[in-house]
Amino acid sequence: MSVTFVIGGARSGKSTFAEQKAKEYANNVLYLATSVITDQAMADRVKKHQAQRPESWSTLEMYSNFESLENQESFRECTAVLIDCITTLIGNFMFDSKIDFDNCNPEEVNRLEKIIVSEVLCLIDVCSRNNKKLIVVSNETGMGVVPSYYMGNYFRDMSGRINREIAGRSDFMYFVFSGIPIKLKHRGEMVKWPMDF
Repeated sequence: MSVTFVIGGARSGKSTFAEQKAKEYANNVLYLATSVITDQAMADRVKKHQAQRPESWSTLEMYSNFESLENQESFRECTAVLIDCITTLIGNFMFDSKIDFDNCNPEEVNRLEKIIVSEVLCLIDVCSRNNKKLIVVSNETGMGVVPSYYMGNYFRDMSGRINREIAGRSDFMYFVFSGIPIKLKHRGEMVKWPMDF
């Protein structure tokens, strides 16, 4: 079992790179799609993602209740699991929470973050218990402008902290910049620079 963490900005090519890594790891891959289609733009993005995945892969649309994966035949039969992506998962939890982020108590947000962290760590633990290679995709949200509204700020901060949790538990980590993957972590150790890719 290993955890490979792939992170990058929007449209950076991180999903394409993660899918390439999954193909290297196994033929029988389970793809966990966290997107919920809410408009035509999201439907188009989902369609493009589906088109670039091998037909032999299994897909489950889910962003929570990862403990239940052990009851899924597609999970039991796969060698590798690819989840894309964590920031969409976080956004789904935020919308589901019905919290009024403009007027809420910060403790409400802290409780929500603990729930999300618990769910992400559950996925890692389930894959570990069942000896599955796990590839996790997420957006780097802390390198742009500071959001001008509370929900955006909470989202950015939660994403950053949760990404750090995943990075700390990863065996391999890559940052994808304009389609170019940069290896940051190898077999649990930080990559020393300079290096030959």
